[in-house]
Amino acid sequence: MSQSVDRALTLLAALGDGPLTLDQAATRLAVHKSTALRILRDLEGHGFARREPDLRYRLGGRVLSLAHRALEELDVREVAAPHLAALSSRSGFTVQLAVLHDGEVLYVDEVAGHWAERPSRIGRRAPVTGTAVGRVLLAGLPQDGAREEELPPELAAVRRRGWAAESAEHREPVTCVAAPVAGSGGRTVAACALSAPASRVPPAELARMVPELLCTAEAISLAYGGSPTPRWCENRCGARPAARASRTAGRASAARRR
Repeated sequence: MSQSVDRALTLLAALGDGPLTLDQAATRLAVHKSTALRILRDLEGHGFARREPDLRYRLGGRVLSLAHRALEELDVREVAAPHLAALSSRSGFTVQLAVLHDGEVLYVDEVAGHWAERPSRIGRRAPVTGTAVGRVLLAGLPQDGAREEELPPELAAVRRRGWAAESAEHREPVTCVAAPVAGSGGRTVAACALSAPASRVPPAELARMVPELLCTAEAISLAYGGSPTPRWCENRCGARPAARASRTAGRASAARRR
């Protein structure tokens, strides 16, 4: 039964990349066409696949329905919480999650680090200018087709680099680095940040944690259903790309190599 489920999910993921003929589905699973047809018919019967007049199979409407329902019920704060705690534990720094709300930065979660010297920022607001999280959130806004070189230089640099930094810029003596959390379609839905007192942690020391920060931000993106950039650090946060091969896909690949 687990093998059948694995094969069905493998085909479902493959249909997400484009339509498949019966032959292509059988090749993808490294099984006989009769087995692939049975799985495709099961998916079709439950609305997860549909057969077109050209005899190719595509994703069915139920996939879209479930996706919308999942996104509506998904809380980025809830999804991010274990990843924020893990990053704080590994780094010793304070980790924050912020969103853009009514033109301001709104901090929605925080895990205090070893050097925390101020009250939690959860629920507090800050201007988008002069903060690393604000720059990350602004750089991730839709730009109506504007090319990167047409953005303000500071935001273009953040978008190109994938993270932003600040050092005691917003009337607070903190050093901070922030990275975007991606949602559906690659849209930035939040910013994940590492911060520490500027008097104790120089910017260069915090900047060395950027790979860990990027890894965590992208792990949250994956859990939230987004399409993050593949900067995977499996030895750090345990995140794995959504396109990882299943056991059956791996066997198919091995069969093709033989």
